[in-house]
Amino acid sequence: MKFEIDYIEKLAKVLSDNSLTEISLEDGEQAITIRKELIGAPVITAAPAPAAVVPQAAAAPATAKEEVKKGKPLTSPMVGTFYTAPSPDAKPFIEVGQTVKQGDVVCIVEAMKLMNEIESEFSGTVTEICVKNGQPVEFGQVLMYIE
Repeated sequence: MKFEIDYIEKLAKVLSDNSLTEISLEDGEQAITIRKELIGAPVITAAPAPAAVVPQAAAAPATAKEEVKKGKPLTSPMVGTFYTAPSPDAKPFIEVGQTVKQGDVVCIVEAMKLMNEIESEFSGTVTEICVKNGQPVEFGQVLMYIE
């Protein structure tokens, strides 16, 4: 099967529409990988299938202006969409300056239509929320800082 441009464009649309970061397909001696870089542009590669597939390390989000942050980072345990409240018309779980206890729900990360409540890993005061409501997040991305 020869990978045609129309088919590749459909795969890129599936990647974009479903908040995926990578799709890999293999058909005999042909293989295709479509990867969305963190800057947003999909990268499309097509080559003969290698004998062994070696996974690449995930690139860290670009942090051009690295500032000294106060507190411990609370990171996303999965890829998904970040939400500050249980529903659009509800009050946010937390706000900057609010005190939280270990185990308190601080946000939701939606992954594959499942709403996953994210609990604080430690007690303290929220000093910064690094992600906007409704924004996609990557595994390990800092969601907020708690001092």
